[in-house]
Amino acid sequence: MKMFVYSLREYDERKYFDDICGELGVEYESTDVVPTVDNISLADGFDVINIITCPIDEERIIRLKEAGVKLIMSRTVGTDHIDKEAAARYGISVMNISYSPAAVADYAIMLMLMGLRKLKYIAIRTIGRDYGLEGRLGREMHECTVGLYGGGYIGKTVAKELSGFGCKTLICDRHPDEETKKYAEYVDEDRLFAESDIISLHVSGTQENFHMIGREEFAKMKDGVMIINTARGLLIDTPAMIEAIESGKIGFAGLDVIENEKGMYYFDHEDRILTNKDFSILNGYPNVMVLPHMGFYTESAVRDMVVNSVIAANDYFSKGENE
Repeated sequence: MKMFVYSLREYDERKYFDDICGELGVEYESTDVVPTVDNISLADGFDVINIITCPIDEERIIRLKEAGVKLIMSRTVGTDHIDKEAAARYGISVMNISYSPAAVADYAIMLMLMGLRKLKYIAIRTIGRDYGLEGRLGREMHECTVGLYGGGYIGKTVAKELSGFGCKTLICDRHPDEETKKYAEYVDEDRLFAESDIISLHVSGTQENFHMIGREEFAKMKDGVMIINTARGLLIDTPAMIEAIESGKIGFAGLDVIENEKGMYYFDHEDRILTNKDFSILNGYPNVMVLPHMGFYTESAVRDMVVNSVIAANDYFSKGENE
């Protein structure tokens, strides 16, 4: 198997690619840029491309087909950045991987704690040497009801980790899990919205879930509710969220992901004008934390993403699954 790796980061991924490819005898080459129509020629003659969350549309897929690529391996959990229907039409398989759910689960809980203790506002005021107490009164986690929308690997891990805080935890998912029932109560959507002080999203970024949280859903929530999104930006109707923040319906939002983030996150834009107006609006609120899609970013997760993606692709070809 020959693999071409796009968006390879020298500072954290290279050593893992070298080690696992050497161990398995996988031939690979790489670039630090995302795949475009113009640079897909780099993958000519390769069996698989290995990517992160960069857009792979039909135009790119046509070029990949011409290059002889048989598999698109995304070293991510989500695959919403890939036009999977187009890939199927052109006979190219799509695969993704999993990594430790603790990375994102820890991050979601971190955002909850930052919101409860008003950390953004405190940090901003501290830079200006304002060390007063007024306006900085926080809340304690054990006094809150936390609602988890989605009970996959990450949602279940959040539920387990929250059990140590002593808070009441509700979870909404179509497939109740017996182990998770030890830590959370399974409820329907309406009850989750009505009773939760904190709502954390842990569902996939599918078209079915597009704008699953909008004006109607915000109206069902408590005044001053905290919204945590470490899943996908498309889950929330952003203009509706902005309205809810400005009306006081949302007391705090911790957003590791936002709509239309592709092409913005993971790059240095220090000297550029950003055209994502919603990002600028959200980032300006003192009660909103907007972070650059880094919930996954731990040493263990990066290692898992690289190693698991190479192993899965190698198995795909060595076991004849492409035939």
